[in-house]
Amino acid sequence: MPANSELEPVRLTAFHAQPDAPSALRIVPAPRWREWMNATANKFANRCLPLLVANESGWVLLNPVAFEAVWDGSDDPSGIDVRFDDGTPPSRLVETIFGHGVLTWALPYLFRTEPGYNLLARGPANWPKDGICALEGVVETDWATATFTMNWKFTRPDQPVRFEEDEPFCMIVPQRRGELESFHPEIKHVRSDPATAEGWRRWLDSRDELRRRKFLGIYSGEYADYRDAWEKDYFKGRRADGREAPEHQTKLRLREFERSSS
Repeated sequence: MPANSELEPVRLTAFHAQPDAPSALRIVPAPRWREWMNATANKFANRCLPLLVANESGWVLLNPVAFEAVWDGSDDPSGIDVRFDDGTPPSRLVETIFGHGVLTWALPYLFRTEPGYNLLARGPANWPKDGICALEGVVETDWATATFTMNWKFTRPDQPVRFEEDEPFCMIVPQRRGELESFHPEIKHVRSDPATAEGWRRWLDSRDELRRRKFLGIYSGEYADYRDAWEKDYFKGRRADGREAPEHQTKLRLREFERSSS
């Protein structure tokens, strides 16, 4: 895949109508690392490249003011108690307008994508939060003149949930409209594709060999240290037979939102 600098730029604009909006609610490329992944033994979770790439696949909006919220289990909007650390709630930023245990951020931006692109608004990827779940929405941002909200739904009552200052609470991911519907999904036996079948067999054999070495405590060559005893083929973009993949991406380099005075 060509580097992002070689691709034709696709415009994504966040319009605002308040002088302080850009500084009050920042938008940044999604971070690569997650605390829970770094906390696994020997940071083992960071060996999963699909997780790392998913972590970076979008931009995140950062919560500007730390607060704690608790839901009492009722359907009424007043059933959520939000308490900000400094005691001063930001004007219409975090609200409880829908009820049913739904906590809402009113975004101060009107997003505009180029023709044919939607915007997926979701929680930050691989960022679990106890007691509450991010809701997702897809917005046709190439024409809509209405802003949208970011919503999280409590999963149980009487469980305090905390959002820290600068913690991501919304991840935006542009999507080309209609692209998913253009796929023709099918299920086939792998023997119908001999090259894929052979590659799969080689990978299964290498995985079984690594498991055998771990069980016997045999480490050599690339697996000389138990901390490195894991299959690096996918991470390095190579097939089980050692051939390199034609395209491979290990890190995303999303552009920062540029600020304009106009």
